[in-house]
Amino acid sequence: MSDTLSFRRRGLLVPAALVTLMAWSALAAAQTPDPRPRRAHVVPASAEMVAAQDQPEEVFHFSRPIVRIGQGFELAAGETVREIDSVLGDVTIAGKVDNDVVVVVGSLRLANTARIGGSVVAVGGTVTIDSGATIGRDIVVVGGALDAPAEFTAGGQQVVVGNIAIGEALRGIVPWIMRGLLFGRVIVQDLPWNWIAVAIFFFVYLVLNAMFANPVRVVADTLSARPLSSFLLGLLVLVLTIPAVLILTATVVGIAVVPFVFCALVVGALIGKVGVMRAIGRTVAPEPEEEEEPGRVRSMVSLVVGFAVLTIAYMIPVLGFITWALAGVIGLGAASAAFRSALRKEHPPRPRPAEPAAAPVAEVQPEGAAYMREAAAVAPVSAFVSEAPAAATLAADAAVPPLPPRATAATDLGVYPRAAFLDRVAAFALDAILIAIAVNLLELRRSDGWFPLVLIAYHIAFWAWRGTTLGGIIIGLRVIRVDGSDLRFADALVRGLTAVFSIAAIGIGCFWMLQDPEKQMWHDKIAGTFVVKVPRHLVLP
Repeated sequence: MSDTLSFRRRGLLVPAALVTLMAWSALAAAQTPDPRPRRAHVVPASAEMVAAQDQPEEVFHFSRPIVRIGQGFELAAGETVREIDSVLGDVTIAGKVDNDVVVVVGSLRLANTARIGGSVVAVGGTVTIDSGATIGRDIVVVGGALDAPAEFTAGGQQVVVGNIAIGEALRGIVPWIMRGLLFGRVIVQDLPWNWIAVAIFFFVYLVLNAMFANPVRVVADTLSARPLSSFLLGLLVLVLTIPAVLILTATVVGIAVVPFVFCALVVGALIGKVGVMRAIGRTVAPEPEEEEEPGRVRSMVSLVVGFAVLTIAYMIPVLGFITWALAGVIGLGAASAAFRSALRKEHPPRPRPAEPAAAPVAEVQPEGAAYMREAAAVAPVSAFVSEAPAAATLAADAAVPPLPPRATAATDLGVYPRAAFLDRVAAFALDAILIAIAVNLLELRRSDGWFPLVLIAYHIAFWAWRGTTLGGIIIGLRVIRVDGSDLRFADALVRGLTAVFSIAAIGIGCFWMLQDPEKQMWHDKIAGTFVVKVPRHLVLP
């Protein structure tokens, strides 16, 4: 039995060894190159395989957006970025952009290997697309042209607004921005269209000077007499224009008034600029100082001289924009001041109540002496002695001037002097300290903005309630309307809200009262109020 099993085992080992030898031979044959030429088997490639082979290998990937201002940008084939934003520059794309491409005042070219995952937006420039480029979403061209093959289709919509003329006009502004705006000057000498604009404005100024000769003269006189007041008033008008427009827009009826507000602002600015030119020209070519209107020829000469001076200043770097801004603000302020003076002439303010006149002492004494002489001549001595004290009492009473009645009515407060600037600052400082203590006691964090809100609400409430604040009570101040009456809640609300603008404008609205004849700050003028210094018994009504 054992011999039979061993024989069978030996019989199985032989086939196993043969199989192993065959496997080793096949492996060696696979590793040894065949010297005989072999015929290649070609598999037809699909369109996707060809596109994959044509796509270059990615060599660069930038995850942040590309932003270029004033210079061009080129994305080479094989490079990938997240998005591209360009202003005043041309862009060429041959690689891949994951998101959007935005080009403002510049041309855009997409090569045949360009792949845009998002949208393409071009403003003021031409978009050129080669065959093979793809855009995943929309393509929008404003003020330019789209040059694409007939078979091109974007993933979304294709929108083209405007024509090439708009794009060329926008591109014509680029040299002025690069060599004018960035250098701080208004006029670039070597740009022809700048001189065309100068000629147009010069013609407009000549027409305005001829049509509105008297208002322009008044503006020039105001500017020559009060330049600082004109500048501050111009800033006030600019600061209050935006809130006024927002308030009018919030109402349905006020929307129709907004265009008239802008028209009035533009006309006032133009007339004010003409007044600035005439005021400058007067220093070289003085006009007659008579009250009547000077000759038109002399006024035109002053205008031409002032216009030439400003034009030369506009061409100087940095000084050009400073001159342009100052001339505009001062001109607008002078025009506003002239308009306010014209309104006062049409609607003069109500006269203040006159104080009761006291009887002069010198007129009473002679009458009393004459009366006593007549009585002594007619009456006996006993009667004179008995009546002398009474006559002396009457003469003494008549000799003392009667005291003015105490101002108990609100209309009498207008006769008291205006409060000084330091008095108003001191009262405000006391109120601010009180509000700061209250905010800390109530554990209101200042970082949440509670302090200014509580301060404004406190002033509005006290003005409407008592016409003054706690600080005003200590200093002796009262806030009244221009007609001398007490404040209403609407007056207090307007005064409190507009006081924010007086402080926000670097405090110019508060310092305004230092040169104002009525000692009013900006919020006083807007709300129609005065701050008067009153005796202690009149601090509270």
